[in-house]
Parts: sequence; structure tokens; C-alpha cells
Amino acid sequence: MRKELLPGEQVIAVTRQQGRSLFLPVLAFIVVPAVAAYACAWVVKGNAQRLAPFITVEWTPWLMGAAMVLAAWLLLAYSFKRVLHWRSVRYILTSRRILAKYGMFRRNDWQVSLMAVRNVGVHQTLVQRALHSGNISLDTGHSGVAVLNDVPLVGKFRGFILDAMDELPKGEVFEGEVLRDFDELPWELREGGRDER
Repeated sequence: MRKELLPGEQVIAVTRQQGRSLFLPVLAFIVVPAVAAYACAWVVKGNAQRLAPFITVEWTPWLMGAAMVLAAWLLLAYSFKRVLHWRSVRYILTSRRILAKYGMFRRNDWQVSLMAVRNVGVHQTLVQRALHSGNISLDTGHSGVAVLNDVPLVGKFRGFILDAMDELPKGEVFEGEVLRDFDELPWELREGGRDER
């Protein structure tokens, strides 16, 4: 992150989305291996032969392997994928911008200058209110609304945004001061270049 900061910019807060989206993947990470172990024990005890008489003892390693492969596939396709998705989303608040970064392999991100933000809104569902998370909408005027989804401790993060907006220098741009008079421009920057004498 240090390479991406502008001169004089400081990181105030970095957060991820609320961890409630990990409840089912973590539950699956616990339940799926337990079910696979039970299925392997069931096959070893000979219950598969009682269920289907054409299954012989030679099938036991294959059935156990199938149970293990199915469990591994479920863990990779569901649990691991959800955890990677959760880890790939970051919200970064600096003294000048808000950045949202999505994805690990295919990167997608956007940023909003704090000077462009006119209104900071918080929207919460009933579950989000119980977990102190919510969605923060950043109204930037004519260009639309940017939304940070499922931010944990949403009230505190919104307070950080409002404090950072209050700390912005008044009447200045980030690269230097605002020129109040056209005569302050150097001759090279004025329209038409230098005077021809």
C-alpha cells in the first residue's frame, strides 16, 4: 500500500467485509470431513455390501477414495472459494481517498477522493444491525454513488470518514494551492503560450 500513497497521504483504516459471510463455509469445513470420515467407516464395516450385494470387499478402497475426493472437492469448491473471496475484498481509508480493492487473481478496484464526497450514508439490514455492520454509500454528486458493502463496525468507520473529510485542507488541491488569480500563472501555462514580441 505504501507505493500507492500520494505524497503526504496517510492510511487511517484498512478493513475487510463483515466475517458473517464465512459462517456457512466454516460450518461446511467442519461438517464435510466429519461426514466423509463417517462414510469411510461405514464402508469399512461392510455396510456397503449389505446395502448392495454386488459390491465386494475389493470395492472398499475405491468407495473410500470416492468419499475423500467428494469431500475435498466440496471443501475447495465451496469453503476455500468463499474464504478467498472474503480475503480478497479490502476497504482502505486514507487522509485523501477511499479505496475499494476486489479480487486476488483478477484485480478490480475503485477509489473516491474525499474532496468529492458530499454525503456519507449508512444502510443496515436487521442482521447487519445485530452484528454492527452495514453498507456505506458515498454520494459524490453528479458522478453517482459508491457503495462499500458489509463494512464491520460501520458507525466507527463512518466516523473515520467524516473526521478525515473535516481534516482536508480548505481551498487547496492535493498537488498545491488553488490559483485565485489568472495573473499568477506562469507564461508557459497560460493559453497561447508566451507573448510573441
